[in-house]
Amino acid sequence: MQETGAKSPALSGDQRDLAQLLRDRIEGDVDASTLRRAEYSSDASNYRLVPEVVAFPRSTDDLIAITETSRETGTPLTLRGAGTSIAGNAIGRGIVVDTSRYLNRIHSLDPEARTARIDPGVIVAQLQNAAKPYGLRFGPDPSTWTRCTIGGMIGNNACGSHSLAFGRTDDNIIDLDVIDGLGRRYTASDDLKVVPGLDEFTLRHLATIRTEFGRFGRQVSGYALEQLLPERGHSLAKLLVGSEGTLATVLGATVKLVEMPSAPVTIALGYPSMVEAADDIPALLAQKPGAIEGMDARLVDAVRRHHGAAAVAALPEGGGWLLIEMPGADQLDALDRAHKLIAASSAISSNLIADPDEARPIWRVREDGVGLAGRTMDGEQCWPGFEDAAVPPERLGEYLREFDKLTERHGIEGMPYGHFGDGCIHVRLSIPLERDGAAMRRFMLDAGRLVADFGGSMSGEHGDGRARGELLPLMYSDDAIAAFGELKALFDPRNLLNPEVLVHPAPLDQDLRRPQALPTPRVRGGFSWEHDAGDFTKAVHRCVGMGKCRADNRAAGGFMCPSYLASKDETHSTRGRARVLQEMVNGKLVSKGWSSPEVADSLDLCLSCKACASDCPAGVDMAAMKSETLYRKYRGKLRPMNHYVLGQLPRWEKLMVPLAPLVNGVMGIGWLRRLLLPLAGVDRRRTIPKVAGRSFMTDRKRAVASGAAVAVDAPRTGRDRVLVWADSFSNGFAPNVDHDVVRVLEASGLEVVTPERSVCCGLTWISTGQLDGARKRLLDLMEVFTPLVDAGVPIVGVEPSCTAVLRSDLLELFPDDPRAKRIAEATYTLSEVLTGKAPVRPAAEFELPRLDGVELIVQPHCHQHAVIGFAPDRALLEGLGAEINQLSGCCGLAGNFGLERGHYEMSVAVAGNSLLPALRSKPEAIFLADGYSCRTQADQLAGREGVHLATLLADRLGAR
Repeated sequence: MQETGAKSPALSGDQRDLAQLLRDRIEGDVDASTLRRAEYSSDASNYRLVPEVVAFPRSTDDLIAITETSRETGTPLTLRGAGTSIAGNAIGRGIVVDTSRYLNRIHSLDPEARTARIDPGVIVAQLQNAAKPYGLRFGPDPSTWTRCTIGGMIGNNACGSHSLAFGRTDDNIIDLDVIDGLGRRYTASDDLKVVPGLDEFTLRHLATIRTEFGRFGRQVSGYALEQLLPERGHSLAKLLVGSEGTLATVLGATVKLVEMPSAPVTIALGYPSMVEAADDIPALLAQKPGAIEGMDARLVDAVRRHHGAAAVAALPEGGGWLLIEMPGADQLDALDRAHKLIAASSAISSNLIADPDEARPIWRVREDGVGLAGRTMDGEQCWPGFEDAAVPPERLGEYLREFDKLTERHGIEGMPYGHFGDGCIHVRLSIPLERDGAAMRRFMLDAGRLVADFGGSMSGEHGDGRARGELLPLMYSDDAIAAFGELKALFDPRNLLNPEVLVHPAPLDQDLRRPQALPTPRVRGGFSWEHDAGDFTKAVHRCVGMGKCRADNRAAGGFMCPSYLASKDETHSTRGRARVLQEMVNGKLVSKGWSSPEVADSLDLCLSCKACASDCPAGVDMAAMKSETLYRKYRGKLRPMNHYVLGQLPRWEKLMVPLAPLVNGVMGIGWLRRLLLPLAGVDRRRTIPKVAGRSFMTDRKRAVASGAAVAVDAPRTGRDRVLVWADSFSNGFAPNVDHDVVRVLEASGLEVVTPERSVCCGLTWISTGQLDGARKRLLDLMEVFTPLVDAGVPIVGVEPSCTAVLRSDLLELFPDDPRAKRIAEATYTLSEVLTGKAPVRPAAEFELPRLDGVELIVQPHCHQHAVIGFAPDRALLEGLGAEINQLSGCCGLAGNFGLERGHYEMSVAVAGNSLLPALRSKPEAIFLADGYSCRTQADQLAGREGVHLATLLADRLGAR
């Protein structure tokens, strides 16, 4: 696999010395390349701080050595888990430590004691999976639970949806293994004496602590001084939870595990508005639910736009909703308690869902809110900063009314949601950060005063970080603020641990990322970036850093991000690439624009699978960004050889088909193939698929000439007519698939026509950034297809990636051409036609062949997943009785990607995510893949022949 940062500029002397000192002391990785520093310059907040060096410890000893180096050199030290911190508490100017990559072991799990001993980089989902066989789980579950680390949760005192039942992170910590800013290592539990002076500090500030701290459950801002009180158990461990890495570095933790709710049911309550839903919280809390989450109509509309109406179908009528989980001793008990809660509510509608699997999509609406709330209904960027305020739950409705008035006065908007049962509101706001931070400062100060007036907390679980540290004097007295400084001095007198956070905080409008980025308007010939006002900079800042691309979401059908799943390296995540592109457009760190070596290194191993376009809640389309970057980089310049060979493959396909015996013969000679392929930019370990001896379009022309097929301009009969589009791949390499599509459609009673000449969508030109060439081919395609579409003839695509081009890229390249929209709306897959999604219908008497007893391994194409969706295919196969093993994630070939020199290792590693294990586990199952590249990958890496849906059906139609 490619070494990241290999081409990045040389280091300065100080960076080299620090990096080398760390390399000499730890077994883990140390990286001070410009590429790596760009990736770690931001977390999920508004802030940008470029570190001197990024370290990846492999052991506790490594982490201790890093802290020693920090003290010896006077270099600030910031710990980072998954980098999902929204307040700017996981970035720093000195050493940034990523614990998630290697320091992520569960050392022990005791189901009887219900405890686990873990490294700080353990991901919540990892611990949940380990505890699940014992009926246990870690209680707190923030929305980022699939990728956030427990070390990060300890830093922020994260809570999540189930804090009503399981409390905050500090309620679930038994002890911490830590090393403080003076180099003292100790176990933090309930003994304050391990920190000299801490007992005296507590006695000195007793009055302040008892009157100002621990007033309600989500008072997370500042240090949790209430945990030092004797009546609270004088817990040093709980004090350190939520201290954001400013007092000590966590080396390990012993955490509590709790019983999983045995039979929880989900209740969705609808209200006229979100504010009225908030008013109902006190009555609902009396029923002791396990979780109460609130959502605004604006957020639900965003989910509906992004995922479709089906995603929110389970919500009842209303303009504001509460999602409630009700536990019980068993399902009958949970249902009885749920009915009582509904009766006690003031809701205007309700929906009770007993099956957890059926309830999962409705909870996913809330989880994806983090990313979807990053844009207003009009597409304006929204920002965090005041996304985490909390007030006592009994005052939530009143607070929300005043908060709405405040945002209106400031002329900003957002989509509120959050943990209503705890009084915690999350919202991103359309503050105009493109210019500067002045508007943010004005709003944040006013909002901070409002929260303080309601007896609330600036942070309810995300921590204060750089976003809210400056606001702490609004909610705490001078004595309390002074106590924070004294506490910091006891643990870290040199202020090396995450400085500028909590104590002596940086101004909240300092080091903002967005104002540093210059606009990059659309260039003629590139993508339109229509949803981002034609501005690539605005598009790339869609990435808010929440890191869903780092999560393994395959069990939920997710495809993003295959390269990160294969490598576990931030360089290969969608977020890492977006951060480098953000640094490119601001030009400070990544300074050579579109030709920057850091950009090339970052994008090189992106498969352009396009999964992020649908799976990323913020809608980051890295495939389009890679294509645009390559376009701007190489416009008018000589390109790499593989761009001319693989990137223009359909052009060569027309030449190769007449010479198929010669081409196949030459490529069948091993030594000659290994000699020629590298010259074309192809990896020598690959083979080129055999070219068909006769193309589909040649066969169709002969059939039309003989009267065996209908000419495209023939008079319409009474049957519905469809246009079967044989793309360049199937036409020249797999024409049998095109014939099978025709056979199935004709058997269904439809009249099939094909274009008079071959047309190409320019897919390979798009993937290699040759957008001028792609536009030329799409213009030709529109000229051929438009008369047919205007005559009411739908297009049936054969290759999913090419079909997806007509449904997506065509619109981005021709946003102002009405023909593009008409063609996109008239393009369908075979399954969409057969399941009634298209405007044509199979004959009423037509019956597809049954597939009872047929076991399938199904690989949906990534572009189909991202643009079209696989639901019609699955519904069709299930309806025919097939046993489906549906894979999630990319096959790894990804068109030309896996063939290109330098990509073989990543291609094989991605295939190892899902495809290869599935093929090995079920050798007798039929491998079903409509994507030509997916079938090619399975053939070359596993020796398994794949079939297209049309072939699967056509073979059985013929057998009947």
